[in-house]
Amino acid sequence: MIATNALALGLKTCLPCGKLLPAAPLQSRCGRCGALVSARRPGSLERTTALTIAAVLLYIPANVLPIMITTSLTGVEVDTILSGIFSLIDQGFWPLALIVFVASFAVPLLKLGALGVLLWTTWRRSTWRPRLRTRIYRGIEIVGRWSMLDVYAMAVLVALVEFGAFARVEPGAGVLPFGAVVVATMFATRAFDPRLMWDAFAPAAGSSMPASQETVG
Repeated sequence: MIATNALALGLKTCLPCGKLLPAAPLQSRCGRCGALVSARRPGSLERTTALTIAAVLLYIPANVLPIMITTSLTGVEVDTILSGIFSLIDQGFWPLALIVFVASFAVPLLKLGALGVLLWTTWRRSTWRPRLRTRIYRGIEIVGRWSMLDVYAMAVLVALVEFGAFARVEPGAGVLPFGAVVVATMFATRAFDPRLMWDAFAPAAGSSMPASQETVG
């Protein structure tokens, strides 16, 4: 079976509702949901790459700079994300430590790694496991909400209840780059057009795929 996709057949896909429309004109309104439909998002790879690189660069100061400064009767304590996680563990707040680790450290790192894989393979027009890469992209969209800054802030504030009125908590310099990482990865995910991953299977690419593969947008 000769590899193809909807665009090669003169069709384009409405991403919000999945309706197939004629590829010409390049932009049109979906008759089903009214969304503006393009054959491919203009500049998708370029914007996603720029946002991902920015997020990677911001991820370093977000984890190196202090995220929280606590002033109490015993002195001043400066915590980064990782030191804050260890502090929660030392105080016996294992569930909170796990929430902070997943939401503020693991999820952003996994999203950056997944975006890097998607971008690398798409730029190279790789035919490596497109369905798996599509699932990875959908997974990034789903878990993105769990990397929000307020999840980390809530966990830290709950852990600091024991200090009562004798403590003052101030945000550190790492808050800004951490929030920027979250925003950049969210926008990078939104900017990426997953249909580009399947363009490597178009006839023009000279590729072939198993007959079990479905025609996609």
